[in-house]
Amino acid sequence: MVKYRWTSADMPAMDGRTVMVTGANGGVGAATAAAFTRAGAHVVLAVRDTQRGQAAARAMGGSTEVRELDLADLSSIRAFAQSWSNPLDILINNAGVAGLAGSATKDGFDLQFGTNHLGHFTLTNLLLPHLTDRVITVASGAHKSGTIHFDDLALRTRRYGFAASYGQSKLANLLFTLELERRLQQAGSTVRSLAAHPGYAATSLGTKGQPKSLVAAAKLAGRVFAQTSEQGALPSLFAATQDLPGASYIGPDGRGELRGSPTLVGRSAAASDPTLARRLWEVSEELTGTGFGLDRH
Repeated sequence: MVKYRWTSADMPAMDGRTVMVTGANGGVGAATAAAFTRAGAHVVLAVRDTQRGQAAARAMGGSTEVRELDLADLSSIRAFAQSWSNPLDILINNAGVAGLAGSATKDGFDLQFGTNHLGHFTLTNLLLPHLTDRVITVASGAHKSGTIHFDDLALRTRRYGFAASYGQSKLANLLFTLELERRLQQAGSTVRSLAAHPGYAATSLGTKGQPKSLVAAAKLAGRVFAQTSEQGALPSLFAATQDLPGASYIGPDGRGELRGSPTLVGRSAAASDPTLARRLWEVSEELTGTGFGLDRH
């Protein structure tokens, strides 16, 4: 049995602070939001399904509000950001999709790349003028198999594979974290950009649209081998509340980073490449029509 040396009970008091968590209506996102409410923070659940969001908010108690946000729709992201006018201490870019081969966002991007990377890229930059502390972007160990296919980001001209698409989106999350931190430092901002990954957590990610037998097998494996959502939330909570350098990457300390206490973890050479990070940022600006959030101020 894994002994967790750092848990949500070790979080500092968060009274008077505002935290926003995307995809907070279930799984690791809901567990992350709930931990912040227990620590005294006001938590904004930014979710696509507001009914599920309201149910999650009622279950966690504390000070919460639910706002509609569809990260697969740039117009929804812009409307969400325009409606926000208050200071925001911490943004947790947690929401993500996996699977659904060949699906696209409303704007025509590959669903995984468009939601997991471009959606959070746009949201973060639009909210950046309001942010006071840090941005935590949730990545994955799957980034190690990822490649950024600049000539075919939707993976339309090559054989589409779930792993290739998901790995590309998670590598993009880490490159975004790296380049955002560089730009924040260059702008003289005190906001920090960090990344985290939950390890193997028992959630429904990647099961939508899959055969029932595969979903059942995944759930069985999750019950036997995976961490709970509460344990999977620990790296994000650690990254959001501990004094860490910008661009830090936090994950579980156990074998294969599948489970365990949150700690600094490594990343692939591609995820550490500043030239690749800058190129992806520039392409993302072109695709979304969104620039660095502090350039306008």
